[in-house]
Amino acid sequence: MSAAHELGDEVNPVETLAAHVVRTNFEDLPQEAVNAAKTFILDSIGVGVAGSDGPWARELIETVKKWGSGDESRVFVHGARLPASSAAIVNAYQIHCLEYDCVNEDAVIHPMATILGAVSAEADRAGGYSGKDLILAVALGVDASCVLGVSSRAPMRFFRPSTAGAFGATAAVAKLRGLDDPTLINAFGAIYGQISGTLAPHREGSPVLGMQIGFCARGAIAACDLAQAGLIGPHEVITGMYGYLPMYEGEFDHVAAFASLGKTWQITRVSHKPFPSGRLTHGVVDGIQQLREREGIKPEDVERMVALVPPLAHRLTGRPDIPDPEPNYAKLCIPFVAATALLEGTVDVRHFKGDWLRNPKVHEIAAHVEPVEDDNPNANAVAPQKLEVYLKDGRKLEVEMPQIFGHPENPLSHEQNVAKFKRSWASAAKPLSDASADRMIDAVTNLESVEDIRSLIDLTIA
Repeated sequence: MSAAHELGDEVNPVETLAAHVVRTNFEDLPQEAVNAAKTFILDSIGVGVAGSDGPWARELIETVKKWGSGDESRVFVHGARLPASSAAIVNAYQIHCLEYDCVNEDAVIHPMATILGAVSAEADRAGGYSGKDLILAVALGVDASCVLGVSSRAPMRFFRPSTAGAFGATAAVAKLRGLDDPTLINAFGAIYGQISGTLAPHREGSPVLGMQIGFCARGAIAACDLAQAGLIGPHEVITGMYGYLPMYEGEFDHVAAFASLGKTWQITRVSHKPFPSGRLTHGVVDGIQQLREREGIKPEDVERMVALVPPLAHRLTGRPDIPDPEPNYAKLCIPFVAATALLEGTVDVRHFKGDWLRNPKVHEIAAHVEPVEDDNPNANAVAPQKLEVYLKDGRKLEVEMPQIFGHPENPLSHEQNVAKFKRSWASAAKPLSDASADRMIDAVTNLESVEDIRSLIDLTIA
């Protein structure tokens, strides 16, 4: 559906979205959405803790300290006290910088990094927000960002986790503050003037990729501040002539997606990231793990591997292996990830730092991994994927993956989710106790009874 056609619509979709955010109460959430929100709040806190030791995390903290004084909000693990807008940048960056945060595959968005980056800073600054407030803000924020992604009918050309994610973060902060419809609509206009997110750092493996998410988390706080101060923002920010969908996505059809608000809760469609690499590389890891378990294959048995992936995966992660990649380049490189999985049986945080990035065995195997684009007509599809492994004894092994491990239809168990959280907790830049991890798990499990979510942030500080 063209943008020109959308200009004739009687109902401005930003009004529909604002009404959904403003008028939804905690009691309106189905239990499935509450459970999913708690699952991915715990997961996102965990990867944010692990991200405290990620590339450029320390440098980012030292840099943003120069951007203004204030001690309103804290940074996970490091404990640096910063203005809320600066803490939002750092916490959002830490959640995403390891490529370990959850993703909504239908929308092709990492929704939680932007939302939790902004919400953690807002909660620390204001205080008094309850666990129920957090669950509701997260569920509505995920809806606000993902409804834009699922409306797209075009190949992703901007970095949607930050561009669409900015709307989700704004919705979440606005819900915490109790903004009314007109004020939230003005806040959406204010965030639209601030969104950032290109795919250039994705292609090159630059840390700017995750920083874009941080910049949009900061923008969400600023947008709500401005709207509450009386700013009148542009209102045709979704389907207007210069709105988000025509300008950032191109081809789109938003009608069904916006009609589903309050019926389909996008938080229930979120996938885990069981491995700290691009979600589009997870098919080769899933396939290799299945073949190791089923066939007992070893690295010395393999002649070559072919990964048949949708166009989106091929375009964003079908890049060639290079001898000394930056961490973000390696995380988004199917040959590097596949070689690591074949050698190690998994992919973990330690595989994207230090000597492993230059491991000659990895690059020897990666040279024999070929990503091939399949004929999937969906420009935003993550799956299905297929792995073909050709053995030196002449056999060919195949794994079909209709949904990759971590998807809601092929999910991590509760025990696997907790194990991932504990691994992440143990990867913090500064030591955090096992007892604090257990208290965090207990607090999020019983989040409805938490009176002030600053207590969650307390547990993340070394």
